[in-house]
Amino acid sequence: MMSTTIPTLKAKYQSEIVPALQEKFQYKSVMEVPRLQKICLNQGLGQAVADKKVLESALADMSSIAGQKAVPSMSRKDISNFKLRKGMPIGARVTLRGDKMYEFLERLVAVALPRVRDFRGINPKGFDGKGNYNLGITEQIIFPEIDIEKVNKILGMDITFVTTAKTNEEGLALLKEFGMPFKK
Repeated sequence: MMSTTIPTLKAKYQSEIVPALQEKFQYKSVMEVPRLQKICLNQGLGQAVADKKVLESALADMSSIAGQKAVPSMSRKDISNFKLRKGMPIGARVTLRGDKMYEFLERLVAVALPRVRDFRGINPKGFDGKGNYNLGITEQIIFPEIDIEKVNKILGMDITFVTTAKTNEEGLALLKEFGMPFKK
C-alpha cells in the first residue's frame, strides 16, 4: 500500500533545493544536481556476543526509529580474544531509501537533533571526500520513538548520508539545504 502524500522534504527538494543548488554550482542540467540516495543507520553491539537481549532490544529500537525492520549485522571473522565467531550477530543496521529516507531525515533534523544535550550543531568534518556524510550519535534516546522507561542500555549509532555529490562542498551544500544544523 503506497501512501499518496509526498514527504515535506522531498517536495522541498524538488521545488527549492534543486533550483538553489543549480544556481550556486552552475549546473547545466537538473540531473547534475546532487541528491540523497540513501541513509544508513548502524549500531555496533560488542556486548551482543555475551548477552542476546542487547541485540534484540537494539533491533527493536532501530526498527522503531527507522520505521522499517532492522537486520542484524554478522561478524566476518573469528577473533578469539573477544570470544567472537564468524557469523555471530554483532550489530544492527537499516538502509532507508525513498519516502522513508526523507521522513527519517525530517524527524532527525526537526525533533531528534534538538534533543541532544548541549547541542551546538553537527561537525562539518564528517565528509568522506566523495560527498557522503557520517554522523555519530551517542544516545538512541534522542529519538521520540524510543520509550525511555523500556531502555535498559543507552547505545550510540552511526548515520551515513549517501549522496550523488561529487565533492564534499556539494554534499555539504545539499545537506545544509535539507536543514542539517552544521557548526559555523
